[in-house]
Amino acid sequence: MNTEVHISSLVVQARPEGIASIESAIGGLDGAEVHGTSARGKLVVTLESISEDEMLTRIDAINQFEGVLSVALIFHQVEDPTEPE
Repeated sequence: MNTEVHISSLVVQARPEGIASIESAIGGLDGAEVHGTSARGKLVVTLESISEDEMLTRIDAINQFEGVLSVALIFHQVEDPTEPE
C-alpha cells in the first residue's frame, strides 16, 4: 500500500483574459488548489497526490488547458504520513 503524499507548488503563466476559466479548471482537479492570481496572468497552485505519476499527470493536464502558456514546478516534497515527525 502506498502511503506517500506528494505535495508540490506551481506557478502557472496564462493569458490574462483567460485567468478566470483556468482558475476554475484547476480548482476542478483532485488535490489542486489555486492560492492566488495576478492581473498579469500568473496563478499560484498547490497539488497533493499519492504518487509522482499522478502529480505529473495533473501538471500535464494544467499545461493543456486553453490559455496556459507555461507551468513551472517550484517545490516538490514527498511525505510518509506513517512516519513520526
